[in-house]
Amino acid sequence: MKHPQVIQHKIFSFRDIVFQSNRWKLLTKTISFSNGCFDILHPGHIASLSQAAREADFLVVGLNSDASARRLKGEGRPVMDEQSRALILASLVMVDAVVIFEEDTPLELIELVKPDVLVKGGDYTLDQIVGAKEVQAAGGRVVINPILEGFSSTGLIGKIRNL
Repeated sequence: MKHPQVIQHKIFSFRDIVFQSNRWKLLTKTISFSNGCFDILHPGHIASLSQAAREADFLVVGLNSDASARRLKGEGRPVMDEQSRALILASLVMVDAVVIFEEDTPLELIELVKPDVLVKGGDYTLDQIVGAKEVQAAGGRVVINPILEGFSSTGLIGKIRNL
């Protein structure tokens, strides 16, 4: 049965994700966390998020705000606004929660959620992953997913601009 009204309820504020994370932990459920800009959703994102979801009972996705994505990716980015990107992510079956963060990194959000597993794409090394030390210090794991070759938002945006 399809329940599209559920999608909007998967987008959380910082305050609400703390309550939700605590609820899940009280039920002895595990939480996986991943983050990114997700400017143009592509098969690489789907593969990475699917793997992240396999690592725990619930998947929380930290989403760079428009200002944060612009600082990270440069002028002209993001192509889609944060609310649109959040809605698209929340519509994915493997995503349980989406939280928009304003900071340059998701460290504050990671510290609030306290995930059991932190998941990033294979273009990072362990020492480059924000929050890795904190998650490991709390007894959690860090997983680095392999990159699905041939897919990147920057590459797709460049291709579209050259049409």
